[in-house]
Amino acid sequence: MALALSGCSAGSGGTNTQPASNASTSSSSSTSSTAAARLSVKDPWIKAVSSGMTAGFGIISNTTDQPLQVVAASSEVAAEIQLHETTAGSGGTMTMREVDGGFTIPAQGDLVLAPGANHLMFMGVKSALNAGDDITITLTFADGSTFTYTAPVKDFAGANENYEH
Repeated sequence: MALALSGCSAGSGGTNTQPASNASTSSSSSTSSTAAARLSVKDPWIKAVSSGMTAGFGIISNTTDQPLQVVAASSEVAAEIQLHETTAGSGGTMTMREVDGGFTIPAQGDLVLAPGANHLMFMGVKSALNAGDDITITLTFADGSTFTYTAPVKDFAGANENYEH
């Protein structure tokens, strides 16, 4: 069964698909040997929502010489965060689904989380996320290290993908 969601596609017209914000980074890792030790996040944001599901976006940069594997994400504002991709389904409709194995951030490269593409799917949002709120997100990597950053909540009117369970 698919649930309609209005939080993850670029919408029409191609404007205002990724609201600007200040880059925000902070790392909870304490040694340089962990996956998360040399990451940064640019333009992170989360779509405002009163309840249910929403999505998080931004550009995560890996400055190491090795690819890094994001295997999980968490935040106190949601019961669960899934790592999602968006693909064309039957009949041309866009469908979101959880990514098996997580996201790979290439060596010296970026993982782009954007409406209508890869994103963090906040499931079971515990209370309203209003424009202007700041939300803390923790990414977990295959080596067990974590990376924590803050993303502002923004109003966004795009979307209409279906969610594939």
